[in-house]
Amino acid sequence: MENFRLVLPEHLNHFGYLFGGHMLLWVDEISWIAASLDYPGCRFVTIGMDRVEFRRPVREGAILRFAVERASAGRTSVQYTVNVFSDDIASGREESVFSTHVTFVRLDEEGHKTRLPG
Repeated sequence: MENFRLVLPEHLNHFGYLFGGHMLLWVDEISWIAASLDYPGCRFVTIGMDRVEFRRPVREGAILRFAVERASAGRTSVQYTVNVFSDDIASGREESVFSTHVTFVRLDEEGHKTRLPG
């Protein structure tokens, strides 16, 4: 699954670069959407990201491309690989700026872990 975000002034820190918290929010949200589309009707919560390392700074006006793929599935949890690329619309260049694995667990209505379907 792919998704895109435009980096706007309200996403910047006091140095003029993308605030890392926005990146983490988007990664979590977009990977949760992927899990919810892959497993309709399931209730997921995030239980972890394996690594948080920002490779390159991101400036205002960059278009971020989020590439999300299911990496593995267990009995009650599923993990997605998220790669984020920054597209410079002026030059047409794309560079990798962030990647991680996000793990979700499926919960039942009472908040207990429950098996994934299939």
